Parts: sequence; structure tokens; C-alpha cells
Amino acid sequence: MFNLTGHLSVNARQRPEAEALVFGGQRLDWRTLEERVLHLAAALSERGVGEGAIVALMMKNSPAFVELIYAISHLGAVVLPLNFRLSADEVDYIANHAGATLLIADDIFEAEASGAKLPTIVLNAAAQADIGAALLDPAGGRRRIVATPRGRDDVFRLMYTSGTTSRPKGVVHTYDNFYWKCFDHVLALGLGETTRLLVVGPLYHVGGSDLPGLGVHLAGGTLVVLRDYEPRAVLEAVAREKIEGVWLAPVMANDILALPEDGLPDTSSLRWCIAGGERTPETRIRAFFERFPSARYIDAYGMTETVSGDTLMEPGREFDRIGSVGRALRFVEIEIRDEAGNRLPPGEEGEICMRGPKVMREYWRDPAKTAETFHADGFMRSGDVGYLDEEGFLYITDRQKDMIISGGENIASSEVERVVYAHPAVREAAVFARPHPRWGEVAVAAIVLAEGQSLTYQQLLDHCRVSLAGFKCPKDMVLLPNLPRNPSGKVLKRTLRELDASGSLNAQEG
Repeated sequence: MFNLTGHLSVNARQRPEAEALVFGGQRLDWRTLEERVLHLAAALSERGVGEGAIVALMMKNSPAFVELIYAISHLGAVVLPLNFRLSADEVDYIANHAGATLLIADDIFEAEASGAKLPTIVLNAAAQADIGAALLDPAGGRRRIVATPRGRDDVFRLMYTSGTTSRPKGVVHTYDNFYWKCFDHVLALGLGETTRLLVVGPLYHVGGSDLPGLGVHLAGGTLVVLRDYEPRAVLEAVAREKIEGVWLAPVMANDILALPEDGLPDTSSLRWCIAGGERTPETRIRAFFERFPSARYIDAYGMTETVSGDTLMEPGREFDRIGSVGRALRFVEIEIRDEAGNRLPPGEEGEICMRGPKVMREYWRDPAKTAETFHADGFMRSGDVGYLDEEGFLYITDRQKDMIISGGENIASSEVERVVYAHPAVREAAVFARPHPRWGEVAVAAIVLAEGQSLTYQQLLDHCRVSLAGFKCPKDMVLLPNLPRNPSGKVLKRTLRELDASGSLNAQEG
């Protein structure tokens, strides 16, 4: 039986009083966590959640989020984590495209959750702390319900990710995908019963939930969960809870390294920090080692489609392979291929392609996109450009797909363009990436106005905010007489980026 509650029960039997989950003042041992999860599963079952049902979660980090992941799996249902920064329109599209039948949301997201037009459970602070007790009266003791067995190929989770299409794509994660990912990370990071992981990234994101995230629970270790990210609070939690490892989005790592050194707590327990997701500058890696001499900075590469963490930088190789994101882990193959799908030798640039049991099998309800994404031999096309050196270290050099990575979040420029084009003053539009010192990249809209029309940046921003999450909205706008195109009519985004970097474009606002 592959339900996540299988290893939860083993830990509860073997180490009932060991810490499993820490959140603020709450400290849940394995026995208590199992009791709460099974009680919650009974509560969800009474609300109609059963085998194959898709349950959407729009929540910040909390004990309830972790318990819901387990309880939904126990019932043979599918968890659909939603980015809580999404607009009501985006929530509506994803929830309905996925076929969700129930949405569970924190009360602060009630307005956005209402866009899904689904039966919704709204959680206040008390429910976030003990959701099972809130949904099912615990009088007479905690309730238990028998698990609905899951197999390797059954769907564990749907995660929607920005891509090259105008709408997010649903990535299908099977139990096989999840467990092979966990095995890879247990072996590569040495996870075990004494591992204490700080979860500060949002649990709706593979960084928070899977890098290594719940893989620590599979190994019997402890998750220390923070509801919100704040740089000093991260270091204080590392010191207070004797944290061994953490995943940080690049912007988080930058913020922490920017803190003044005076008065910082003792973080000598930290042994590793995974903080990849973009081409990491050498200055950041060196600054990390100066600030945290007892810890490794692990640059990494991965995708939602692969449940994250396909490569990790190996200890001691950080500087002799500067600029690399490490080598492939045990259960994933990486090849560099040309446009015809031919394998390229070391040192030659091409598309990064991956194959293995942690690679997704399909996009949800999108067979055409699935077929387009996979080569005939099962290698998945990443859309990223890079090369392997003679020792198999991967270097990322560019992106084929039109993606902007801002603060660790993917933004499909085509998704933003779809909304920008809907403004009546816009005749043509192209959204491109601009480097940003904190966020890595931000979206900028290049616009050709319709005849006789005018448009200010604020008007464009107000228009976009109706349909897009704030982080996806353009952070600047440039007006052009025409968009640069190649002979076949394709907009040249690289030309826009080059002109923008040279200061040749007339920015309206920043």
C-alpha cells in the first residue's frame, strides 16, 4: 500500500514520542500526528472525499496543510495545492480544469477561493492549528478510518505550473514519482531520524514540499514549519530548533545574506542549504560560505515536472565547478539533445532532457502537450538549454521556453501576454524578463498601442491585477512603434532584453 500514511504509521509504532512536526509552540510527536491525520481523514470522508476525489488547498504553511496532505492520501484522493498568490480568476481556471470537488482555504484567502465556485471549507487560526478537531467533534476520542489502498501508478498530487501556454499546466505526480524522488534525496542528503528540516518555502511549491520536504518524514526526521518567511526569523528558527537543512528560494538566500552580521543567532547546527533554481552567481556562493562556514551551499536544478531536485552540487566541488548546478542524482538520467532529438557530446549546448521514475508521465487532461514534451524514448524535454562537462556536471545557459523566474516562481510570459492583450488600448504586446537585484527577474511588457489609444503603466497594472497574481503582473511597461520580429514573424524576445539592458527602450514606470 503506497498511501503516505503507511510510513506515518511505521514511525508512530517505532518512535511514538519522537518529534515529527514543530510549528510555533506546537510540538507533535509521531503518535499524535498519526492520530490527528486519521481523525482528519474521517472528517473529510464524512464530507464526501473518497477515492479519486481532487481536493484543492489554498493555504499558508501550517500543521493543517501537512495533515491534509496525509489525510487526502489516506482516502485515496488527490491533493491539489494552489499558489495562494493567485487571483480569483486563476483559482477558478485551475480548480475547474483539474476537476476539484472541494476547496480548503485559510480565511485570509476566502475572497480568492470564492473564484472557484466550489464547496469550500474556510479555516480560521484555530482550525489551522488542529483541523481535525475543527471539522469533526473529537468527543469520545480521535476517529480512525481504514486507508483506501494506492498503487505506484495512482495519482498522488496535481501541481499547476506556468509554461509556454497561455494557461498553467497540470503536472501529474504519481506515488512512484514521489517515492523515487524521496529515495534520491534521502541518499544524496543523508536524511535520517535525526534530520531536522526547516520548511520556510510555501508548501504549495515543490521547493517547500519536496526539496526535500516530506522526504524527511519518510526517513523518520522532523519538520519544523514556519508560516511566513522573514529573514531573521529563519536564522532564529535554525538556532532555536538546531536545524540541519533548509531549502531557500534565491531571493530568500539573498535577503538572509544581506542581514548585518552583528547580533545574529548561532546557526552552527546548519549543515546544508539548497538554494538553487537559477544560475547562481559566484558571489552568492562565496558569501554563503563566509556567513555559514559549517554548512554546504547546494546549487540544484529541477522542475515541478520531475518533483524537483534532479541535480545537486556535491560537497567539495562547489568552487572547482563554479557555475554548475551539480550532477544528476541516482534515479534520473540527463542528456543534452539537439532540435532533432539527437544526443550531444560533452561541452555542446542543447536542450536539457530527463528520464527516470521521478519524471512525470503526463500533463493533466492535455495529451497534445504531453506528446509534445516527451521524446519517443521517454526523455522529457525541459525547455532549458545547457551542457554537460566531461564529468557529467550540468551547466544551465539559457531557456528555450519563454519563462521568467521571479523570486523562485515561474511566470509564463504568454500567460501575462494573454491578459495584456485583453486591454482595449493594446494592439501588440510581448512580455520579457528584466534582471532584478532581489527577485532575479521581473516581467516587463513591451506594448504597441492601438491607433488613437493611450495607456499608462498604472492603468495596465490595474487591468492585469484583475486576472493575475501580483507577482506575475508586469513591473514596468515600454511603448514601441513595432515589436522586433524575425522573417517568419516571431517576436524576438532576446532583442527586447538586449535593448532593455542597453537603455534603448523608453520605460514608462518601474
